[in-house]
Amino acid sequence: MKRIVPLVLAIALFMEQMDSNVISTSLPAIALDIGTSPIALKLAFTAYLVALAIFIPVSGWMADRFGSKNVFRAAISVFVLGSIACALSYSLTSFVIARFFQGMGGAMMTPIARLVLLRATPRHELVSAMAWLTIPALVGPLVGPPVGGFITTYLSWHWIFLINVPIGLVGILFATRVLPDNEERLMRKLDWIGFGLSAMAMSGVVFGLSVISLPALPSYVGFATVAIGAVCAVLYVMHARRAADPLLDLRLFNNQVFRIAVFGGGIFRFGIGAIPFLLPLMLQLGFGLTPFQSGMMTFVPAIGAICMKFGARKIFARYGFRRTLMSGSLIAAGFVAVNGFFTPATSGWIIIGFLLVGGFARSLFFTGVNALAFAEIPTDKTSQATPITAVAQQVSLAVGVALAGGILEMSTSLRDAPLGLVDFHVAFFAIAAISAMAFFWFARLAPNAGHELSDSGDKTAAGSKKAAAG
Repeated sequence: MKRIVPLVLAIALFMEQMDSNVISTSLPAIALDIGTSPIALKLAFTAYLVALAIFIPVSGWMADRFGSKNVFRAAISVFVLGSIACALSYSLTSFVIARFFQGMGGAMMTPIARLVLLRATPRHELVSAMAWLTIPALVGPLVGPPVGGFITTYLSWHWIFLINVPIGLVGILFATRVLPDNEERLMRKLDWIGFGLSAMAMSGVVFGLSVISLPALPSYVGFATVAIGAVCAVLYVMHARRAADPLLDLRLFNNQVFRIAVFGGGIFRFGIGAIPFLLPLMLQLGFGLTPFQSGMMTFVPAIGAICMKFGARKIFARYGFRRTLMSGSLIAAGFVAVNGFFTPATSGWIIIGFLLVGGFARSLFFTGVNALAFAEIPTDKTSQATPITAVAQQVSLAVGVALAGGILEMSTSLRDAPLGLVDFHVAFFAIAAISAMAFFWFARLAPNAGHELSDSGDKTAAGSKKAAAG
């Protein structure tokens, strides 16, 4: 049962990850079919992330009020219906709306899955439990690119979204049978003011950054939207300080470990969030590969990520969270920058090798930072901490996509030339430099930060053996 629950919960992560990677591979084909450009179509990425930013904050309240099992199953249902709507889309507008609806379901799936896992797992087993939760989810990037590329190349892109239908039905079935029913309900009132302010803040920032980099709308619209989002964020902070039971309790940031894990991880995700957008486009538009050929390359990092999960706990136990995350952020950022040196003349095996090792580095980093965020959070506060970490992750990924698009647009404008391979190289170097700045956040951690996640179980076992021997 210790492994069955995280594996069932991971079905949600599997669908989300496969879905995003399928779309990345098929982006040029979708853009051509619905009559828009691949750069403009990144608005579909942003629409999904905006929906996550709006509805993730309320996920903890819904789980407490209606039961995490019920909300989890409902979220999968919404995600599946959104996938069907994507398959039926015929224009940029309809596709963006369908992706937003899909994001409403995704907003509940992942944070609630983590919440269930956190409540059922002892702290010293959390790193291993997070690995079990995310290993099946990493199969999404493994299967998504080649499957999406194959379907797009030889069939039609519409069918890539219908993959979620049988997966979602299986997820609902197993969640019904496996997840516990006897959790305690908390009938606290919804902080409607906080919900409205957080929704406007997060969506304003995410959407505004995307508009700034989109040629379809004037840049001043994007700057105005970002400004509105920033004002709403300040208003939410003021509201949360006065509210007795705020939607997102910002007092959790008083804990240094939680604060560093959220902000340091967020900065690193600026670069990682851009990779699913940049890499398939570079391989297809810059190298001239088909979606299927591109997918067969972009799935490689997932292999490294899956393999690393099995040794992550031992690495953190031996070297500690501070040293591992400091070095991991620099190494992983370096492998992001390596993408900027690839050309059509580069051997495919060399590209695959670097992508594989980059997957190792990123997997180790994310396993550690995701567990570290909850190292010192009391169990009764996990329903507050989970949506905060999820919002931070999704907003940072959205910022990464917006940054990538903005850098591409800026590079082409400065060169006064159409989008070319050199623009992708510039983008990879820029986002790698930004991701590397996470090093300075994790350097602030105490040397023993997160020790209870990696070695308390070993110490407990050793103490028991010693007592028995005595």
